[in-house]
Amino acid sequence: MSTHKAFAICAVALLLASGCTAPQPAPQSTTTRYGIGSTPSAAQVNAWNIDVTPDGAGLPAGSGSVAQGRALFTQKCAACHGATGTGGPGGTLVGGQGTLAMAKPLLTIGSFWPYATIVYDYVNRAMPHDKPQSLKPDEVYALAAFLLNQNGVIGADAVMDAQSLPKVAMPNRNGFTQIDPRPDVNGSRCMHDCK
Repeated sequence: MSTHKAFAICAVALLLASGCTAPQPAPQSTTTRYGIGSTPSAAQVNAWNIDVTPDGAGLPAGSGSVAQGRALFTQKCAACHGATGTGGPGGTLVGGQGTLAMAKPLLTIGSFWPYATIVYDYVNRAMPHDKPQSLKPDEVYALAAFLLNQNGVIGADAVMDAQSLPKVAMPNRNGFTQIDPRPDVNGSRCMHDCK
């Protein structure tokens, strides 16, 4: 037996003989604090609470017209989405109506998105790509109005705000189903001679 093993065995024997036991971890408590972080203030929580739901909950005060949105789009969005939103390196936002049943549908605001409030939520949260969350509520409403107009969903004289935006009926509002019809999701499991 090596000297190190013998020493370890003697040390354990002495501890047991003296009534000592190995240290036990402290019981975990829901109030244990580790000295890092802090409780966020209401203002900090509100700064992150920017989601907008389909019924318009979360939309802030403010408003924007199609005309205002056209000017903003030219200034802040056209470089990525084209002058009218019909294409560019950042993707197509306009068009695509009637393409959802095709092999390669064009998924745009007007062809695919089920709720107009998604336009506000997404633009507010993620655009412009190089400066997300830099737009003021009036600017976001104006851009939403312009994009909805470009997709033929609202008229050229429309003004969007927290009351009008949730009332916009999108072309694909009823296009999403609760039950996924794909056989690989809901079908019976095939175990032999599968197609």
